[in-house]
Amino acid sequence: MKSTAIKELLAKQPIGETVEVNGWVKTFRSNRFIALNDGSTLQNLQCVLDFEKFDESLLKQISTGAALKITGKLVESQGRGQSVEIQSDDVFVHGTADPETYPIQPKKHSLEFLREKAHLRVRTSTFSAVMRVRSALAFAIHSYFQQNGFYYMHAPIITGSDAEGAGEMFRVTTLDPKSPPVDEKGEVDYSQDFFAKETNLTVSGQLEAETYAMGLGKVYTFGPAFRAENSNTSRHLAEFWMIEPEMAFYDLDASMDLAEDFIKQVISYVLENCQEDLAFLEKRLLDEEKSKPQNERSDMALIEKLKFIVDNNFKRVTYTEAIDILKNSKPNKKKKFQFPINEWGADLQSEHERFLVEKHFKCPVILFDYPASIKAFYMRLNEDGKTVRAMDVLFPGIGELVGGSQREERLDVLQQKIKELDIDEKELWWYLDLRRFGTAIHSGFGLGFERLVQFATGMGNIRDVIPYPRSPQNAEF
Repeated sequence: MKSTAIKELLAKQPIGETVEVNGWVKTFRSNRFIALNDGSTLQNLQCVLDFEKFDESLLKQISTGAALKITGKLVESQGRGQSVEIQSDDVFVHGTADPETYPIQPKKHSLEFLREKAHLRVRTSTFSAVMRVRSALAFAIHSYFQQNGFYYMHAPIITGSDAEGAGEMFRVTTLDPKSPPVDEKGEVDYSQDFFAKETNLTVSGQLEAETYAMGLGKVYTFGPAFRAENSNTSRHLAEFWMIEPEMAFYDLDASMDLAEDFIKQVISYVLENCQEDLAFLEKRLLDEEKSKPQNERSDMALIEKLKFIVDNNFKRVTYTEAIDILKNSKPNKKKKFQFPINEWGADLQSEHERFLVEKHFKCPVILFDYPASIKAFYMRLNEDGKTVRAMDVLFPGIGELVGGSQREERLDVLQQKIKELDIDEKELWWYLDLRRFGTAIHSGFGLGFERLVQFATGMGNIRDVIPYPRSPQNAEF
């Protein structure tokens, strides 16, 4: 007999039919009632055992965490809490779980404890809901780009270039760490390394994606990125996933239009297809916020917040306007900001971004035209000579969700920027070739996938929206 997913059984409810299900025991009560879950839905399926059909040796193998295959007739439930249940005729134990040592017992566990059990935490209601939403978002992202004429491009994970210019990268090498070969200057001789040069894990697939956009028109990457920042916060990961579309013949305005439409569409998909999980996560968030002071509670419930993003236009504001707002704001005047805003040119922090979104405009905000001095070399210089065609999309509770720009398409200007920043032009010869051969205006942006999942699920810590978080001092599993 073919096994049926619990989600499908609960949706179709083929009363009177003999069915087969597989899953893990959530609870086993009175040696009679099994709550079975297979991960396809938040809801458990009650399976009822008749004592006379099963011997005691089998019953002793059934406990929370055990994996079972159950066959029986689906009937209307006489008890409360479920509409249907299985009258079990046959039970096969795939694997037992010692109740003395199985850590995911049917009680409330802290998120910190569950991070230590990341290999098992997806069996909890919270993490199964989060990971189903994550999966739906990933599907929606691919669907959006495929339906809008983009081609999926796999950017390299190992790279010899630093797209951000930050230098905070993880080195990739096969050299002996205890005694690497050295050159005449006493420095590590990377010519003897596997790639015959110094290489790292990528911080971004943007530069490579640009090259493909200038041949295919519109492309996107969706892959892992790595940052060796020692940031032990609830917003940073050392390994995360990035979505990076790049579009030939798009100026910054067209890129901002795309970013807004893209975000709204993927959130709409989740609202439509993850209603059960979102309702559960919303209730969890409301329960969590009851313990917070009134002034720290969210103004909107989770689903309301997601609908607010979909239903409202994003406010577009220049960096210069934003600085004026922040300089004259009450938190700044009363020195409530951890990083006070004193002058034009300041690099905005999360507290500033969230003030603009949550307190001042009370809607998503797109900031654009940033000072060139705080942005990357590849961003197009404006005519004023001091700002660049950069943009960030800011969200409530998150701060920056998207960062992008119109790329600098003028060879001479780009070469000058590279020179000023003391970047080795030889390392970017291929990138500069784009400006030598058929250059054109083009734009793109990057979206940190985990921050989007955080926003969509209401989870407070980014380590709880990725299967196995990588952060400073933490590479378990």
